[in-house]
Order: sequence, then structure tokens, then C-alpha cells
Amino acid sequence: MSPKDVLLCSAFAVVMPAGQVMFKWAAVYNEKLSGPVLKRLFSNYPLMGAGVWYAMTALLWFYILTRVPLSTAYAFALVGACLVPAMGWLVFKEQPSWTMGAGYLLIFAGLFLVVGRHPA
Repeated sequence: MSPKDVLLCSAFAVVMPAGQVMFKWAAVYNEKLSGPVLKRLFSNYPLMGAGVWYAMTALLWFYILTRVPLSTAYAFALVGACLVPAMGWLVFKEQPSWTMGAGYLLIFAGLFLVVGRHPA
């Protein structure tokens, strides 16, 4: 992989979990709203922001897939998923477990195995 491709995939691995945090924020915000479901959906500004964020993330993913094999790019996406619990802990004070941490370390090790098989 070229350095640019690694940078693009790494950026995706960060922006995707950020979107998950935005959706959680929208869910928390939704609890403060009242009324019918459609009214809550259309007045949930964090939810709208998360939707826009995901649309932009989808465009980034499309661009990455024009440059990088799906099997390699997706390894970065899995590592990005590892950031979600860390962000949940930092932002929402959710408590991770040691088994969760061990599992995510295995995913990080897998990324190095996948990316290591593709010479630059």
C-alpha cells in the first residue's frame, strides 16, 4: 500500500467511529424530546448531523475502494470499530471490559497481518 492509501484508510478508521458517537449523542438527545416519532426525528439535530457525516464518510469509502482492494480496506474499517468502545468510554463514560480490550488487540494484530502482506 502506498503511504497515501494507508493515510486514507486510517482516516476512514477514525471518521466512521466518530459517526457512531454522533448517533449515540442523537439517541441521548432524543430522550429529551417529546411528541410523535416523526416530530422527534425532524427536530433531532444531532441525528441530522450524523446522517450528513455518514453520507460524507460513504463518499470517502467509495474513493478508498477505487484505490485499495476491499479486503485490505475493510481491515482498517474493523480497526476503526475498535475505536468505538474507547470513544464510548471517553465521551459517555461507558465501562469496557478486559475481554473486550483483548479482543480488540487481536483485531489490531490482524490489521498488521493483512497490511503486511501487501508490499508498498
